[in-house]
Amino acid sequence: MLKLYNTLTRKKEIFKPLKDNLVRIYTCGPTVYNYAHIGNLRTYIFEDILKRVLLYNNYKVKHVMNITDVGHLTSDADTGEDKLELSAKKERKTAWEIAEFYTKAFKDDIKKLNIIFPDVWCKATDHIKEQINLIKILEKRGFTYKTEDGIYFDTSKLKDYGKLARLKKEKLKAGIRIDIKNKKHPTDFALWKFSPKDKKRDMEWKSPWNTGFPGWHIECSAMSMKYLGKTFDIHCGGIEHIPIHHTNEIAQAEASTGKKFVNFWLHAEWLILKGAKMAKSGENFITLARLIERDYDPLAYRYLCLTAHYKSPLEFSYESLDAAKSALNRLKIRVLELKKKKDNWHNHNALIYEKKFLEYTNDDLNVPRALALLWELIEDSNLTNQDKYKLAIKFDEIFGLDLGKEKKEKIPKEIIRSAEEREKARKNKDFAKADKLRQKIKAKGYLIEDTDSGYIIKGV
Repeated sequence: MLKLYNTLTRKKEIFKPLKDNLVRIYTCGPTVYNYAHIGNLRTYIFEDILKRVLLYNNYKVKHVMNITDVGHLTSDADTGEDKLELSAKKERKTAWEIAEFYTKAFKDDIKKLNIIFPDVWCKATDHIKEQINLIKILEKRGFTYKTEDGIYFDTSKLKDYGKLARLKKEKLKAGIRIDIKNKKHPTDFALWKFSPKDKKRDMEWKSPWNTGFPGWHIECSAMSMKYLGKTFDIHCGGIEHIPIHHTNEIAQAEASTGKKFVNFWLHAEWLILKGAKMAKSGENFITLARLIERDYDPLAYRYLCLTAHYKSPLEFSYESLDAAKSALNRLKIRVLELKKKKDNWHNHNALIYEKKFLEYTNDDLNVPRALALLWELIEDSNLTNQDKYKLAIKFDEIFGLDLGKEKKEKIPKEIIRSAEEREKARKNKDFAKADKLRQKIKAKGYLIEDTDSGYIIKGV
């Protein structure tokens, strides 16, 4: 049975989809005003693992991810500038151009990380009509009021407001924002913001209330319900979304329908750099492109993320990434070696590993333990090479590390020099030196294969 930790109930629960074998998931996508940093990408890797585990359990999955291209202000108190408009000023482009550029950059990043694309990409700017209609419903139900700068949701009208973050019980200050303009309560939030009278925005629309743009929270509620229904199975994001964004999504969705919004809420912990959460506003901002520039395979970063449970903070350092890179290279070499080795005997121990693997991954996505199991089976002398290879490839349906795939790449000069030195040692029958050089080449992530016509170097 698949068990998942539900933020809403604060406990692990047996997961069952609402409708037959179909799992409907909504994951909060990027605000496309800048590149995603690797802390953001850790959350998307976690969500990808969740999706792969569901597929591994033979569920069908309908996955929706939003693109926030308007309405996300620089302050959670519904003040400040729109992040895209601000970025457009700095880069001397339009907000539309900024959105298009960084959306493409985000999709390129997740593709490099072997993250399966969602079934539906939904941009906030493509769903203004749905957002206005949802606000109209909230207005009719008496949950809104108007101020000089927008239409707001009255949180006092919802008895269980804040239940996801347990704002009342745990007295989480993170859910309290400063009072502004004519807001009635500190936790009230904007559904629709009016355009400033003294300047023209790139992105604004006419509405029954005034020309303006949607609030950040209304976007996700409107789009998720459009594609997944009034109640759906799973909603994911980072833990920073719990006290405000996801709390407000629940409030406006349930106030509009009178029904439970989402059954399971799953949240990923932060990536930590130098003792602090990685953030775009600080100096601890590392992109995937920067890692690639430093000669790291994006999948080495994916491997690093797999070594920690999604609910645990992960400390990032280049030393830990080097270790992940080395481990992934060794793992790929071993798997490719297993593919070529044949056995003349059979056993049934593979079933034990399959059962354990499913047990671990179904225990709230315990991928670190499943990864350790993979290394264990590779070293198990009681398993045939064929079984080891088949299990590694099967388990990789969840890991997403391309374990059976050989990379075509330019071989570094130092590897070529070592291979030539090894070949010379072999001809001189200095097999000890030749073997030492083979191991050196292997440690660098390359295989050397001897043939009748000479040697072949292969990267993994």
